[in-house]
Parts: sequence; structure tokens; C-alpha cells
Amino acid sequence: MSKPRSLSLAAYRVLSWGVPNTANRPDQPRPEGELIWVHISVQNRQRAVTDFCRRLQLARPSLNVLLTAPPEADLRRWDQGDYPLVNLPLEQTGAARAFLDHWRPDIGLWVGGGLMPNVITRAEERGIPLILIEAQIDIKIARGARWLPDITRYTLDCFQSILTKTSETARTIRRLGVASDKVGESPPLHVSPNPRPWPEDELIETNHALAGRLVWLAACVLDKEFISVLSAHRQAMRMLPRLTLVLHVADMAEAGPLHQRLESMDLRCANWDADGQIEDTTQVILSAEHEDLGLWHRISPVTFMGSSMERGAGGHDPLVAAALGSSIIHGPFVHRHQQIYDQLDRAGAARVVRTATELGDAVVEMLSPDRAADMALAGWQIVSEGAPQTDRLIDMVQDCLDQRGTDDART
Repeated sequence: MSKPRSLSLAAYRVLSWGVPNTANRPDQPRPEGELIWVHISVQNRQRAVTDFCRRLQLARPSLNVLLTAPPEADLRRWDQGDYPLVNLPLEQTGAARAFLDHWRPDIGLWVGGGLMPNVITRAEERGIPLILIEAQIDIKIARGARWLPDITRYTLDCFQSILTKTSETARTIRRLGVASDKVGESPPLHVSPNPRPWPEDELIETNHALAGRLVWLAACVLDKEFISVLSAHRQAMRMLPRLTLVLHVADMAEAGPLHQRLESMDLRCANWDADGQIEDTTQVILSAEHEDLGLWHRISPVTFMGSSMERGAGGHDPLVAAALGSSIIHGPFVHRHQQIYDQLDRAGAARVVRTATELGDAVVEMLSPDRAADMALAGWQIVSEGAPQTDRLIDMVQDCLDQRGTDDART
């Protein structure tokens, strides 16, 4: 049941009154069934939120997901993934009401700051359970209404549960007058990859073909990186003569020309996609299918994440490799996944290299069994550290939806 409306809120709605304009009218229909509305306050949290939503849907397959971004966000710069992504309307009373009328969410999850009183208080009055995570005391108040008291407290108090990243933020929210039992601490959502299983017979067969040899993987390698990777492999073979490189190319069209190039360089190459035959003398295994990375990450204790040595390349996601027990080497140009790489680097699960010589040295060093095991463990801890928080939040969402369903059945 919603709380009595405060005089400050009534005045706020009058001062922020507006009618939806054309830009605020949704152009996507609401899906049938239960719907969770998840608001992402900053773009760099989108990936973790999307990962959480996928895991939530594994637990509740019939649940639909709507993602929203701030009104001013340029959605062309955001990932267009599996879920509808729309801007929240401007902080106007009429626009907030129109948004809720159209989408009719069964539950709302707000991630971060930028709280918008109109849509939050309207949702609470409609009996929509709301959860705030990674909470910040950051309210977007409409112009002309900043002098009103209690809007911050009233907006925060609309959430059934508030999870903050720090104890200081939790104390500040309680001091505003929000009930203590609503407020708790929890680390931010983490991306936790869930690699698909690999056929056991193929894994055993491939390991048998490579028995007695050390293996490293260069994944998603651009054509401009071929020379660096192959030079590093030649350098590493001087120390490890039976070393095998799995060279996975980023562009499948490059696989054929590269095979010819390898032969001209007197490197004995097996084309995995053509026949899958690995000989005892094979020095390079050429692969182009993205799906096969699941096999190679499991076999290779060390992975160089390509598309990272050339300026502007941006890098590829390293978390699946870490989840499958491979330690990570990468170049300096990983801005598309900078936060994740920084985290792995700090934990000792990854190493940055800038030249072919540094790459060759890193391969030799990291193929040492003790070194590889330490780095793989550090990577696994990064991958798995957010699992308890994710499970807790999934339980909270499911409990709210179940309770809401029970209440609807009684009415």
C-alpha cells in the first residue's frame, strides 16, 4: 500500500507538470506477461545489468525485461542487445504517468543515481515494488522545484529495499529518515560469464592429440597482429621447442590467406576448420570459428586476447577465458572492456604487453605451471566474486514478484 502523499510531493508535481510530447511516446508494444523494468543510470553499468537479467531469466523464464536509460542518453552509443532499451521520459508528471500506463511494469529495479521523483513516486503509488541498488544520493529534480523540502527522502523511501556500495552512503540515507531496515550494503553487480558446456569426447580427443605439448592461444587476432603473434611464437619456441600455438583469427576471411602465409614461413600448420587433424609435428593450429574458442580456452593455460595491439581496436571480452581457467595476456588498446581488464591486471590475473618481444617473454613465463595456476586462480576469483550478490538480488526480485502475484490473486 502506498504512503500518504506529502504536501511537498503534491507541490512538486504541480511545478513539474507537463504533457508527453512525441519523443516520449513509446513505439514498442508491451510484451505479454510479467515485466521487470530496469533503469541504468550510467552506460558503463549496462553490461553487468544485462548479465544479471539473463541470469534472472534462467530462474524465471517467463519474465520479460525492459531496460531504460536517462532521458538525455544517446542510445546510439549504448549496446543494442537482447532487451528493449528506451529513454525514460523527461521529469514531468504527465510523461511519467504515460510511461507507466504503457509499460505497466510488475517490478522496478533502479541501478545507481539520477533518481527521478515523478516516475518513482508514481510507480510506488501504483503498488509496483521498487528496488534500488548501487544507490547514490543523487536526485534529478525538475527546475523550479529544488527549494521543496523532503523530496529526496520521499523519493528514496519509495523503494522497498536500498542497497549501497558503502557504509557511508547507507548511513546518510538512514539519516534522511528512511527506515533502517530498508537499507543495506552490497557490492556492485559483476559480470559473471556462463560459458556453454563442451562435448567431453571432443575435449578428451583434442587433449590426447596435444599430449606432451604446451599450448597457448591467440584469440580474435587481427591481420595487423599476425606478425607480432607469429614472431612471439617463434621466440617462445626457442625456450619451449614443442610449443603449439592455436591462432584464432578475428575475421574468418583471413583464414585461407593466413594458412598459405604460414606455410611460406616454414611453420607446420593444421587447419582446424578444414579437417581438424593435429599432427605430432604441428606448430600452429589455425582456427576461425568463434564457437570453438570454448574448446581452446579449456585446453590453453594462457590466452593472448587479440584485437588489442593496434590503436583503436578496442579489445575483446576476456571473462570467458578467465572463467575457463586461462590466464590472460593483452595489448594496451582494450578501451571497450577497460574496466574489466584493469580489474584483472590489478588482481594478477592478466598481463599487458606492447611488443612482440614482450608477448613472447610473457608466454614463456606464464606457461610455467605454478605461474599459470596462480593467475588462473586470480582470474576465477574475479569472475566468481559477484555470484553471491547476484543470487541475493535474484531472490529479492522473485520474492517481490511472487508476493505481488499473491496479492493480485486475492483482489
